[in-house]
Amino acid sequence: MPDDTHRRDADAFADLRDANEVYAADFALGGLEPRAARGLAVLTCMDSRIEPLTALGLLPGDAKIVRNAGARVTEDVLRTLVLAVHLLGVERILVMPHTRCRMAGQAENDVHAAIDTATGLDTRSLEFRTVSDQLAALDTDLQRIRSWPWIPDDVPVAGAVYDVDTGRLGPLRSPGPDRH
Repeated sequence: MPDDTHRRDADAFADLRDANEVYAADFALGGLEPRAARGLAVLTCMDSRIEPLTALGLLPGDAKIVRNAGARVTEDVLRTLVLAVHLLGVERILVMPHTRCRMAGQAENDVHAAIDTATGLDTRSLEFRTVSDQLAALDTDLQRIRSWPWIPDDVPVAGAVYDVDTGRLGPLRSPGPDRH
């Protein structure tokens, strides 16, 4: 049975393997340095409607892109930002949640209930970090970055909501005073 499982799993990704062969034939990004050429880290949502490099006029190698459900500042995001700032040339951080996000405008219990209804799985041990007020959550997340002791005070931190229907970035927001 392990061979059948392996074959099934491999078959489920055959289209990606084929697409990668085409991509690799003309691959032109070899030799890029691991540092963020434009000194930028962007935290955005995993939503496939968002193309962060294109939306911000960036090229591969210009920025470190961090993605998760809802573009929330989690412990793992903070860990990643510390590495990016201290080892990968990041000198500024943008948090970019988006309109019409599944994690915005509904309660945590609603997401758990939707998963339970769709699959029968009880996910209440997970925290999805849903938000009822996206701008308030963005302000909290910006402050969380600003007050993190391993992010230097001189690193600019800002956030803006990306509109998935227009491609426009909303007004920039900055965190409140530093609490280091």
